[in-house]
Amino acid sequence: MDEFEALLAAYTPAVERWVKFRVRSLHDAEDILQETYLAAYQAFPRLADHGAFRPWLLGIARNKWVNWVRAQSRRPELSVDTLPERAEAPPPETAVEETLASLPERDRMMLSLFYRRQLPQKAIAERLAIPEGTVKSRLNTARSHFRAAYPYPPKGESIMKKSLPEYLPEYTIRWKREAPFPVVWEELMGWFIVPKPGEQLTWGMYDLPSRKLDVGYDMRVTGKASVHGLEGVSITAKVLPSSAPAQDGPIADAVEQSGAEEEEWTFVAQLANGYTRFLSAERMENGVRTLTTFLDGDDFMLNWGFGENNCGNPIHISPKGLITRKGADIHAERPDVDMVGRCGVTLDGKTYDTVCVMDLEQYNEGVVSEQYLGRDGRTVLWRRFNRDDWAIDRYGKPWSALLPDNEQITVNGQRYVHWYDCICIR
Repeated sequence: MDEFEALLAAYTPAVERWVKFRVRSLHDAEDILQETYLAAYQAFPRLADHGAFRPWLLGIARNKWVNWVRAQSRRPELSVDTLPERAEAPPPETAVEETLASLPERDRMMLSLFYRRQLPQKAIAERLAIPEGTVKSRLNTARSHFRAAYPYPPKGESIMKKSLPEYLPEYTIRWKREAPFPVVWEELMGWFIVPKPGEQLTWGMYDLPSRKLDVGYDMRVTGKASVHGLEGVSITAKVLPSSAPAQDGPIADAVEQSGAEEEEWTFVAQLANGYTRFLSAERMENGVRTLTTFLDGDDFMLNWGFGENNCGNPIHISPKGLITRKGADIHAERPDVDMVGRCGVTLDGKTYDTVCVMDLEQYNEGVVSEQYLGRDGRTVLWRRFNRDDWAIDRYGKPWSALLPDNEQITVNGQRYVHWYDCICIR
């Protein structure tokens, strides 16, 4: 496999998600993707910085999509003086076109301007000579009517409304002999979201051995932000209303430490110069909003900082040979983060080709984590293990006694016990 094929294989999932989120017809989406890959293949010899392959490839996909949108918009315009009722955003299949055709002209016009022409609400207001607030209310009405008329759940909405399962789905991890593949891992440590505009996800913590969901978060990037002169994005993390944190036991302490009882966090984070990092964290506690930034020393670094001078986590990940693993036996010279192998993870009936990245006490002394990343660099499964004597003063017993039925591994001859898992929905 040459370099172009390797890079393309690594970033194909990201490009497919980008295109298929915007194009309703699977046939059209595949056409756009094929045009993108062909154009990328032809232009690749002129790409000077291969480290910029992902944004370069997405840029080509965007250009092909824009061409498609322009072609789709060459249809008769509908004149209208006012707009209300019916429609929703782009799901796949011809049923979408049939549903749109069944709607009043005013709804079709509104949806065409907003979704197909990609016009912001202000531009629509100017074009139709109506207040911007009227555009917003009429769009909402149109979406509502589309939902009522559409025979299948819209794809985008089904993703948004898809809830975390009450119990952790069954999963298996099959270690492969093939060498692990490099990934671009842009997620924030411990919170699974990529600090880029438009990113969102839902994730949850599951107790073991009960496998019950103890807390879930809905996270989304809400816009640009700046902290002490450093540019980043603002991220909200809201506890899902359906979450029912445990009232006692070790997992209750983990939920409390995660800040679940605060109901909402606001972060500012940054993806720059090959690293992701937090710049600030804000929460509400006893009616007081508390903000901590990267300039607050140990108060910030203890929970949010990572790396020397909070440089953050490197996004380009490949095996360094610093951690070796054979089955449940792991060895390392010092606390570190490294890719230790390639695995097939089957979760809830779906199999993912992943690499396993292990954190051996670099982020938290006495704690080991396994993070299984897909080819797109997104987390499929995250698992935490505690050293047998971790926080024994607090819990009164070693973890092998607290959780005797949970899986165990050894690190440099010391026992670690599986505590809880996290899964993500995007």
